[in-house]
Amino acid sequence: MSESSEQDLATKSQKQPLLVWDLAVRLFHWLLVLLIVAAWVTAEQGPAWMDRHMQVGYAVMTLILFRLVWGFCGSEYARFSSFLAGPRRMLGYLKGLLGGQSELVIGHNPLGGWSVVAMLLMLLFQASTGLFANDDIYNEGPLTGWVSNATSGWLTGLHKLNFNLLLAIISLHIVAVLSYWVFKRDNLIKPMFTGRKWFTSAELSQHQTQNKAGRSLWWALLIVLISAGLVFWLSIQAPPFG
Repeated sequence: MSESSEQDLATKSQKQPLLVWDLAVRLFHWLLVLLIVAAWVTAEQGPAWMDRHMQVGYAVMTLILFRLVWGFCGSEYARFSSFLAGPRRMLGYLKGLLGGQSELVIGHNPLGGWSVVAMLLMLLFQASTGLFANDDIYNEGPLTGWVSNATSGWLTGLHKLNFNLLLAIISLHIVAVLSYWVFKRDNLIKPMFTGRKWFTSAELSQHQTQNKAGRSLWWALLIVLISAGLVFWLSIQAPPFG
C-alpha cells in the first residue's frame, strides 16, 4: 500500500465532532427531566402541594407543545422526518442490533425515535388530563368545570394510570441508554450536554450530513412563547356554568 493511501485511511479513521443536538433540544431534554421529577415529588406530597403540581404540569405542556412543533421546523436531527422509520427499517435495525452489527445512526435510531414520540404523546396526554382532574377535596384542574363529575373522575384515573405507564417507559429508556454505554461503548448521555457526536470522515460521507443543527434559537424562543401563551390561556378558562 502506498504512503498516500495509508494517509487517506488514517484521515478517514480519525473521528471528528458533528453538532447533532441543537441547544433548544438539549435544554428541552434536561428541563423536561427536572419537571418530571418535580411532578412526581409534588404529586406524592398530597393536596397541599397540588398548586405547585399544576404549575409543573403547565410547564410540561409548554415544553411538549414546543417539541412537537420543533419536530417539524427545527434543526436537521430534531425533525421527526430524520428519525421516524417504517416497520421494515425498524426490524432491520433490531436484527442488526441483536446480531452486533447495527447500522450507523447520526441522530435517534429507529427504535429510539419511536420511543421519543411515544413519550411526547404520553406526556401531552398526562398534562391534558390534568386540566380536567380533581383530588376529591379542594383541588381541581382549570377545565374541570367543563365536564361532569363522573368524566372528571374518569380523567383523573387516566391521569394517574398514565403516569405509572410513563415511569415504565422512562425506565426502559434509561435501561436502553445504559445498555448502549456498557455493551456498545456508545455514550448517548454526553452528546445531550455538548450537542456533539464523533464520527469518522467515511461515516459522515455515507450519510451526506449537511450539519444543520445550528437552527436559530430565536425561532425556538418564539415557539416556546406561543406555546406558553396557549397553556396560560387554558389555565385561566372559567367553567361555562360560572
